[in-house]
Amino acid sequence: MLGVSASAGGTTTNAAITNSADENPIILVMGDSISAAYGIQREQGWVYLLEQRLKAEGSPWRVINASLSGETTGGGLARLPLALETHDPALVILELGGNDGLRGYPINRVRDNLKAMVELAEADQSQVLLVGMQIPPNYGPRYTRSFYAMYEAIAAETDAALVPFLLEAVALEGGLMQADGIHPTAEAQPLLLDTLWPHLEGLLAEPLTSD
Repeated sequence: MLGVSASAGGTTTNAAITNSADENPIILVMGDSISAAYGIQREQGWVYLLEQRLKAEGSPWRVINASLSGETTGGGLARLPLALETHDPALVILELGGNDGLRGYPINRVRDNLKAMVELAEADQSQVLLVGMQIPPNYGPRYTRSFYAMYEAIAAETDAALVPFLLEAVALEGGLMQADGIHPTAEAQPLLLDTLWPHLEGLLAEPLTSD
């Protein structure tokens, strides 16, 4: 998540394309390198796999991946208004915070940024799926516990659905993390999608909200 590349490796749809002529509902993924397929081919990333699963099921949903390697909650908050205006998503997946945690940013700042993003998306009539992360224990028990609990607190204060920990099935499994110990391998990506899917599936079935 600390990669500095601005390439959204997991982009499945050109982020410059608007939804003005497309009635299919859009899922907008705002994430960091975990969602931008860092260190692997974009076609191997969980966001691309999500799009393929939706297509296989005959779902009308489209996926736009606006994730950037190295992204922080501050950067995501700055980019979100334009992304909402451009793509008019019916559902926003927020997978951010990991880089803030690894840099030791104050929990209150990270929490405020994430909550502001949720509230912006909800005000735009978008459903929100907030994706939780954990950071290594060497940051100290107080900080790591507060960081993890932050996601649940935000979800409880808003209408956001929550994935408690996206890397739950892979973080401690040999061969499923890249050499940096932070980014999942290509082999791990289907497991990431399987972790997220039960929390997403119900949202996809809900009636869409009209502006």
